[in-house]
Amino acid sequence: MQDILADGGHLFLGSRLKRLGERMQADVSRVVAAADLPIQPSQYPVLAALDLYGPMTVGAAADTLGLSQPAITRAVTRLIDLGLVASSRGRADQRCRTIALTLAGEAALAQSKREVWPRIEAAVTAICAPLDGPLLDQLAAIERALAEAPLDQRAAAAAPPGLSIRDFSDALAPAFHDINAAWIEAMFKLEPTDRDVLENPRARIVDRGGAILFAETPDLGIVGTCALQKTGERQFELTKMGVLESARGRKVGEFLLRAALDRAAEMGAETLYLLTNSACAPAIHLYEKIGFVHDAAIMRDFGARYARCDVAMRYRPKDAGR
Repeated sequence: MQDILADGGHLFLGSRLKRLGERMQADVSRVVAAADLPIQPSQYPVLAALDLYGPMTVGAAADTLGLSQPAITRAVTRLIDLGLVASSRGRADQRCRTIALTLAGEAALAQSKREVWPRIEAAVTAICAPLDGPLLDQLAAIERALAEAPLDQRAAAAAPPGLSIRDFSDALAPAFHDINAAWIEAMFKLEPTDRDVLENPRARIVDRGGAILFAETPDLGIVGTCALQKTGERQFELTKMGVLESARGRKVGEFLLRAALDRAAEMGAETLYLLTNSACAPAIHLYEKIGFVHDAAIMRDFGARYARCDVAMRYRPKDAGR
C-alpha cells in the first residue's frame, strides 16, 4: 500500500513528523508502563521543567517548553489528578495559579530518570547514530528502524547505562560473600554448602573451571554478582546471583544474567541449570523471560544440594519468552 505521507515529501512533512512522534510516544508508553509508572510520555516535559526550574505558572511552563498553553493545561490537569503535581494560588495575584512537583512527583521523576529515560535515550541514539544525508532520507531510515524494532523493544535490550562487568579477583571475594549472604539471610538461612562456596570462592568455583562475575556502577561500585560453577563436563550451575538492595530498579539482575549466559557460551557449556525457591518469584520470572524452563530431571539430579530448593530450571534459549 502506498505511503501517502512519505511519498508526499515536504508537502506532508508536518503530518509525517506527527506520525513519527505518535509512534515513538506509543513505544515509550510501554517502557513507562513496564516500570509501573502512571505517567504518559507527553507529560514528561512538564515534570522536567518543574524539576529544573521549580514552581511556575502554566503560562510560564508553556513559554519554557515552547508548547501551547492548552496542551500544558491538559498535561497539568492529569498530573494533578495523579498526585504528581500540586496547584496553588500566588500570594501577589490570586488569579495566578502556580504548579509544583509533589513528593510523589519527585519520586516518580527520580524513578523515571533511573529506569526509563536512560533506556529510551540509548534506544533513540542507536536509531539516529548511523543517519546521514537529507532530512527525508533520515526520516525514512528512522521509520524503517522503528518498523524493525519499536523503541520499547530496543530499550529492553539496551544495557543499563553505566553498568559494567568485572571478573573475579581476590580483592572482590568479600563483595561476593557479603552480597549473597545478605539476600540469603533475608529470605532463608545460610546452609553449609552456601558457606563453603561463599568463604572459598576461588577454590570452589574459579580454580575448578568456573567463573564469578560482578556488576559495577560508577556511583555505587560493585552492586551485584553471580557465578558459574562447573559441575561436570560442559555442565555448569548458575548460582550465587545477588544484587544490593541500593541498586534495585537498575536492571542489574538481567544485566548480570545475560553476561553470565554469554560467558557460559564462551566456556562451552552444553548444560546450564539453576536451583532456587518458589519464594523468589521475581527472579523466576526473569529466568523464564531469558530462556530457563522448569526441569524435573535437574530437580532430581541436583535439587537435594539445598534444603530450600523447590525449583530447578534448565537453560533452553529457544523457549525464551514463552
